[in-house]
Amino acid sequence: MSRIVRSAVAGAAAAGAWAAAEPLVSRAFGTPYSDVRLLGRTITRGRLWPAAGLAAHVANGAAFGAAFAALGRGGVRDGVVAAQIENAALWPAMAVMDRIHPDVRDGTWPRLFANPRVAGHALVTHTVFGLVLGALTARD
Repeated sequence: MSRIVRSAVAGAAAAGAWAAAEPLVSRAFGTPYSDVRLLGRTITRGRLWPAAGLAAHVANGAAFGAAFAALGRGGVRDGVVAAQIENAALWPAMAVMDRIHPDVRDGTWPRLFANPRVAGHALVTHTVFGLVLGALTARD
C-alpha cells in the first residue's frame, strides 16, 4: 500500500477518533456543538444526518491524511501542527455557518464564530485528530 493511501486510512481513523471524542469534549466545554452534526445537518435535515455527518467527517479526514502524506509530512508533531493550521484556516467559515446552519438558525446551538466554548472544542478535537494522524503516520 502506498504511503498516501496509508495516510488516507490514518486520516479516516483519526476522524473516527475525533467523532468518538466529541461527546466528552462537548461536555467539557459546555457546548452542544459537534462537527459531525455540523456536517450532517448541513447535508440533510432528516433522520439520517448522523450517518451523513460521520461519512462526510471520515471522508474529510481521509482527504486530509492523503494531502498530509503528499506534502511529505508524518509524525505526531506534524499531525498536530497541520490540524491546527487547518482549524485556523477554516474557522472563518463558522461565520457562514452562523447564517445558514439549521441548528444555529433555530436556536438549538449558539452562534459559533465568536463563541469561546466552540473555539475550545475545535482546538481540542483538532488536537485529537492530529495526535492520532501523527501517531499512525510516524516515520520509521
